[in-house]
Amino acid sequence: MVDFSLKGKIALVTGASYGIGFAIASAYAEAGATIVFNDIKPELVEKGLASYAELGIKAHGYVCDVTYEAQVQDIVARIEKEVGVIDILVNNAGIIKRIPMHEMKASEFRQVIDVDLNAPFIVSKAVIPSMIRKGGGKIINICSMMSELGRETVSAYAAAKGGLKMLTRNIASEYGEYNIQCNGIGPGYIATPQTAPLRERQPDGSRHPFDSFIVAKTPAARWGTTDDLKGPAVFLASSASDFVNGHILYVDGGILAYIGKQPK
Repeated sequence: MVDFSLKGKIALVTGASYGIGFAIASAYAEAGATIVFNDIKPELVEKGLASYAELGIKAHGYVCDVTYEAQVQDIVARIEKEVGVIDILVNNAGIIKRIPMHEMKASEFRQVIDVDLNAPFIVSKAVIPSMIRKGGGKIINICSMMSELGRETVSAYAAAKGGLKMLTRNIASEYGEYNIQCNGIGPGYIATPQTAPLRERQPDGSRHPFDSFIVAKTPAARWGTTDDLKGPAVFLASSASDFVNGHILYVDGGILAYIGKQPK
């Protein structure tokens, strides 16, 4: 029988106070896991704890900047002491800066790389030793369609997510023998509060131009929802995916498979 249960597992989802991380962590809780999350500000952690409580989920929240190795090592040690050894890690925390490349400062580029690529390295490095001692674990990196595609104004983000794709494959290669599976999820365009302005109706009732563009480019003819990510995330965290390693699962409604409609 295929087992999608996460009962008895401890899952750390970074940056999971809201949005995609919150949806994934909530799905893990529904599947039986104990939820641990972090965020960079105390008020965000408190907000996250309240949101989980509203769903009847007892989550464990920690304040931590995942770009600082010493903080991460300390938090992982605290989690192991206070909650238990982490079985599932989701590297979800991330940022994007939409700036034309020729206008982007090197410091801004480095900041995106630091959060979106260096941090997954730092957090994965912190949890892998205990996973090895325990006999296995799951690491899931939130990649992006920008792991495969370029687009104007997102040079740093695309570079980071492309690097994260390859970090995912290398973790799988290096630690597969220890029964550690490392895979990625590549969300397409997901309807979240952050993308809401791109989906607002125009004064004349028409769609926002970017909204029309995304719907036309997506075979599913819609934006994704955070619920669309729950099943794939549970699959990659469960024993159902024990022989899936180094794979990027794109949850994009088919965008990457589609060349687009011929202009009329």
